[in-house]
Amino acid sequence: MTRFRTLVLLAVTALGGGAQTSELAPVISKAAARTVEMPAEIWPYLSVSLHAKVAGYVEKVLVDRGSAVREGELVIQESAPEMNAQVAEAESKFQAAEADRLQAEAQLAAAQSTYERTAEAAKTPGAVAGNDVVLAQKQVEAAQALVQSRLRASAAAQAAAKSVEALAQYLKITAPFDGVVTERLVHPGALVGPPSNPALLVIQQVSRLRVVVPVPEEDVGGIARGASVEFTVPAHPRRTYSGKIARIADALDQKTRTMPVELDVLNRDGSLAPGMYPSVKWPVRSQGAGLWVPKTSVVTTTERTFVIRNRGGRAEWVDVKKGAAEGELVEVIGSLKAGDMVVRRATDEMREGTQLSVAAPGRDRR
Repeated sequence: MTRFRTLVLLAVTALGGGAQTSELAPVISKAAARTVEMPAEIWPYLSVSLHAKVAGYVEKVLVDRGSAVREGELVIQESAPEMNAQVAEAESKFQAAEADRLQAEAQLAAAQSTYERTAEAAKTPGAVAGNDVVLAQKQVEAAQALVQSRLRASAAAQAAAKSVEALAQYLKITAPFDGVVTERLVHPGALVGPPSNPALLVIQQVSRLRVVVPVPEEDVGGIARGASVEFTVPAHPRRTYSGKIARIADALDQKTRTMPVELDVLNRDGSLAPGMYPSVKWPVRSQGAGLWVPKTSVVTTTERTFVIRNRGGRAEWVDVKKGAAEGELVEVIGSLKAGDMVVRRATDEMREGTQLSVAAPGRDRR
């Protein structure tokens, strides 16, 4: 901070007034790098409400709130007697179609054998009439057509049976991923499924979490994908967690003027939970170097915000906009450049155009 506190003592003689000693400080250029506290919310990495695809009665609920489940694990068993009847009927139709197919194939084999014998006998003159060969061939063609028809009917019946069986499998409701049951909304005996189709269970993946941070518009320029960010939660105030910036919305919420940014967090010990409101130590980084002056150099009135620059030995008011603060310094945006000298403790009583005369410099303060 020595170079920030290097002072030039000036005797400022106000127009029509006495001399006033003021300190000057340099305008410095540096990149902003600070951390601000931001509120956030923890979400599960995956979350789903389970519903019944087919109508039926709940026979068994094999889990409850807080139960850990594995992907594919049976969690609810439905009962639907009419579904079982449909499966049996579809299977019966398939078996009948298969029997018809087999019978048609037997008929084709017999017709083919008859045709072959007739055709062989026709080689001996006068053994059989020529018309008999034609009739035998027609019977083979008819049998072939019947077999094709029976094959199609059998395939359709098999597809229908498989469809009903597949639908019946939905009576078994399983977990879609590894997680925890966070809500149980149904009990045995309840009628579930279409058309009302109420939710049965809520399963969330909590071994991996999303920390959603609403980043203010002025700070979105410094978001670094992949950066590690620390946060704390009220449940464990003495413990610090961290997550990596994984997803950026790239669009502002119109109501809050913030951009949702998601951190990926591994919750190995289960100490974090969806719904918690962590406090995130958000790193704010500028995209380039900015200009910084002491906070006391910035004067704010009802009409303008400015600093007082030494220009050719006279006081010059330079309009600025204030940016981020860091320690004793504040970032300013205006017609300044690094190395300009400004009054350290400025007031609007130091009028623009005041003559500045250089006094003997004093010792640097540290």
